[in-house]
Amino acid sequence: MNAIFSYRFFLFQLFLLLGFFCCSFSLQAQKTIITGKVTDAETGDGVPFASVYFEGTTIGTSTDFDGFYKIETDKATDSLVVSYVSYQTKKKAIQKGVTQNIDYQLAPAEETLKAIVITAGKQENPAWEYLRGVLDHKSENDKRRLSAYQYDSYSKVELDVDNISDKFKEKKLVRKIVGVVDSVENLAGDDGKPILPLFISETISKYYYRDNPQKVKEEIEKTRIKGVGVEDGSIVSQLVGSSFQDYNFYQSWIQIAEKDFVSPISESWRLFYDYELQERTELDGIWCYRIDFQPKRKEDLAFTGTMWITDDSTFALKRIDATVPKSANLNFIEKIKIQQDLKPIENETKEMAWLPVKTRILVDVGQINDKWAGMLLKSYSSAENIVINKPKDIKFYKDAIVVSAEVNNSTDEFWQKNRHDSLTAGEQTVYAMIDTISNLPMVKSYIEIADLLINGYKDVGKIDIGQLLTVYSNNNIEGSRVMLNIRTNSDFSKKVQFLTGVAYGFGDKKWKYNAKFRTILSRRLWTVFGIQHQYDLQQIALFNEDFRSSSNVLFSAFSRWGDLSKNRPFYHRQSSVYLQTDIVKGLTPKITYRQQNYDPLYSFEYIDPKNTEIRKREFTVSEFMAEVRIGFRERYINADLTRANLGSKYPVIKLRYIRGLGDFLGGDLEYHKFSARIEHSFRLGIFGRTDYFMSAGFTPSTLPYPLLESHLGNETPFYNQLSFNLMNYFEFVSDKYASINLVHDFNGFLLNRIPLMRKLKWRAFVEGNVLVGNVSQKNIDLIPETNSKGEPILKFGSLDHRPYTEVSYGISNIFRFVRVQAVHRLTYLEKDDVSPWGIRVSAQFRL
Repeated sequence: MNAIFSYRFFLFQLFLLLGFFCCSFSLQAQKTIITGKVTDAETGDGVPFASVYFEGTTIGTSTDFDGFYKIETDKATDSLVVSYVSYQTKKKAIQKGVTQNIDYQLAPAEETLKAIVITAGKQENPAWEYLRGVLDHKSENDKRRLSAYQYDSYSKVELDVDNISDKFKEKKLVRKIVGVVDSVENLAGDDGKPILPLFISETISKYYYRDNPQKVKEEIEKTRIKGVGVEDGSIVSQLVGSSFQDYNFYQSWIQIAEKDFVSPISESWRLFYDYELQERTELDGIWCYRIDFQPKRKEDLAFTGTMWITDDSTFALKRIDATVPKSANLNFIEKIKIQQDLKPIENETKEMAWLPVKTRILVDVGQINDKWAGMLLKSYSSAENIVINKPKDIKFYKDAIVVSAEVNNSTDEFWQKNRHDSLTAGEQTVYAMIDTISNLPMVKSYIEIADLLINGYKDVGKIDIGQLLTVYSNNNIEGSRVMLNIRTNSDFSKKVQFLTGVAYGFGDKKWKYNAKFRTILSRRLWTVFGIQHQYDLQQIALFNEDFRSSSNVLFSAFSRWGDLSKNRPFYHRQSSVYLQTDIVKGLTPKITYRQQNYDPLYSFEYIDPKNTEIRKREFTVSEFMAEVRIGFRERYINADLTRANLGSKYPVIKLRYIRGLGDFLGGDLEYHKFSARIEHSFRLGIFGRTDYFMSAGFTPSTLPYPLLESHLGNETPFYNQLSFNLMNYFEFVSDKYASINLVHDFNGFLLNRIPLMRKLKWRAFVEGNVLVGNVSQKNIDLIPETNSKGEPILKFGSLDHRPYTEVSYGISNIFRFVRVQAVHRLTYLEKDDVSPWGIRVSAQFRL
C-alpha cells in the first residue's frame, strides 16, 4: 500500500509540475513584446520622444533619443499606434503573444495647438506657471553659470541630396549615377524618400569652456571624412567638431546660419509663442511636464515643437524638440530641427547645472523648382565624461581649435571602440556610396567646373590657372584686355606660395604684370611674410586703402569695363614687402614697406610742396605702413595656405599709420597719414539686427589729392555698401574726415505683422550714411588751374561745415535675393549735377 501510495503521490507531483509548466508557458505565450524604430519618412532620422501605445489602452512608452522603442504587455490589442507633434499619427496591426519588430516611418503634418479658453476662476494658460519657473531658475540651470566645463565629444555630420524627383533623375549627371540612386532607395525607410549621400564625417574631440574670461577650446583628436569633392581634410576637420554644433536654448536668441531665432524659453516668450500644457511623464527617472509650443505668427523666426520641464523646484529644461517650419521667413529652407537631451551634472561640492548630452540638428534645404533636388544636412553630437568647475590656466585656451597631427589616421577598430554610438546600417552604407559616386569620371568633371566657378581657378597639378572673372575685359583706355594668373597650391607647398600674372591691352598696347611671394613662418601665431611687385592700370576713384585691402573680386573685375575717364585712370607701379603676425589671438599687427609710382592718364599736375617753382605730373612715394587689427574673441579656420575669419560678436577695430619717407629710394613726398575704422553687428532684441561701420582719418601733411581720401561715390543704379550711393565720383575729397554707415534689418519684424505681406517673406530695412570732413587750403592750393601746356586741370570738391547725409529704406528678399531701396540725399542739394533721391538695386543671397 505504501508503495502504491508513493507511486500515486509521485504521479500527482509530476502532473502538478507539468501543469505548472504548461500554465507558465501559456502565460508567457500570451505576452506581446514589440521592438522597433520610428523614423522621419523624409530624412530617415530617428524620431525621439514619440508616443508608442496599444490602441484603445493606456499601455504605452516613448522612443529614446535615437527613435528606438520597446513595449511589452499581456493585454495587447490588435494595433500599435505611434504619434508625435508635427507628424501624422500612424498605426500598424500586430501579432498578439509573440515577440516581433515593427518599424514606423512618420510623415510630417501641419498641426496647431488647441486654443486655451479662459473661464471664470481660470485666469491664465496653465503652461505659463512652468514658463515663469524656467525663467526664474535660468541662472541656476544654464551651463553658462559654471566657471568651467569640459567633456569628451563625439559628433557626426552628413550631407545628402534629397527630394529626388523624376525630372532631376533625367539630368545627364544624375543618369550616370542612377544605379547609385536606386541602391539608396531604402536609406530613408521602406516608405520614405530616397536620398543620395554627398558627405559624412565622424569626429572625436575634447571640448573645454572657461568663464571669466570666456574662453573655448576644442582639441580634435580624430576625424573620419568621406565626401564628394572634399580634398582639404584639414579645413573640414575644424568645421565638423562640437564647436559648430553648440546650441543653448537658455540663450534668448539662437543664431543659425547668421539668422537669429527666438528661444521658446527666452525673456520674450509671451510675445512670440503660444503654449499648451500636456501630460506629466517620467524621463530617465525624472518627472517632467510636457509643454507644446508654436509661434504666434508662423512667419516669425521661431520654433514649433515640444519641451519637457522638470516637475520639481528646479524647473529645468530636460528635453526639447524644436523645429523651424517652412512657413518661417527663410529662403530655401524647408525645415530646421534641433533635438536636445540635457542632464544635471553635479561635482563633489554639489555645484550643478544642466548640460546637453545629446544633440541632433537637421537642416532641410528645399527644391528651387521641380527640376532640382533638395539638400539635407544632419548632425549629431554627444558628450561623455563631463567635468564642471575645474578651469584650466588661461594659456591653455590660447588656440580655440587644435587639430592633432594624426587627425586623419585611424582604423575601423578605433572607431568601433571609441565612438559613443554605433553607426546605423544606413550610415555604414553611406561611406561606400560616397566612394562610388566620387570615382565616377563625370562627377569629377562637374566638381572641377564648380570649383572653377566658385574660386575662379582651375587646378592643374601643383598650380592653379585663372582668374576666371579677369580673363577678359574692355574699356576705353586698354581696349580689349586679356589676363592670365598662375599660382602654386598646397600640393606644391603648404608653407610657400608663388603667384604671377600677365595682362595685355590691345588698345594702349601695354603689358601689365604682377608677381607675389608669401610664406607662412608660423601657424600657431599665424606669421606671414610676403613680397610683391606689380604694374597695372588703376583708377583714383577706387584707390583707397580700405577698398584695396578688400576681397571683392566681382566688383574689382567689373570696374575695368566701360569708360574709365571719370574715374581718373593712371598707370601704377608698386613694390612692397610685409610681415604680419598674431601677438595674441585677436591682436594682429602688420608692417609694410612699399614704393608706388603714379603716372596719370588725365590732365593733372601739382606744385611741389618743398619748391613752389616746380610742377610735377608723375610722382613716386616711398612709404612705411603700420597696421594693427583688434578682434576680441574672433575665431579662425586655418587652411594649408590661408586663414578664414569666422567673425566675432564684439566690435573689430583696425588702426593704420602711413609714413611717407621723402626722398628715400626715390620718393618725392614726405607725410603722415592716420586712419581708424570699427565695425560691429549686434542684435536689438525683437526689433532685428544692426550693423555699423565707422571710419575716420587725418592727414596733417601737404599732399596732392591722389594721396588724400577720395570718398567713394556711386553713379550706377546698383547699390554698393562701400560707397555713398548718391554721391558723384570725386565730389568730395578730404584730408580729415569721419563717417558712419548704419544698416538696421528688421528681419521680418514689421512685414510679418501685415496679413497681405507676410506670405511674400519680404524684409524691411533702413540705412543711414553720414560723412563729415574737409580739405585744408594748403592742399587745395597744390593743384594749379592749368597745366604746363595751358590745359585746364580737373578739380575736386570738398565738404564745408555741413555733413554729407543720405538715408534709405527698402525691401529685401524680393524673389528671394533682390534688394531694392530708395535713397534720399539730404544735404548739398544746391549743386546742379546731383540727384536728391534715387533707386538702388542689388542682389543679396541670405537665408
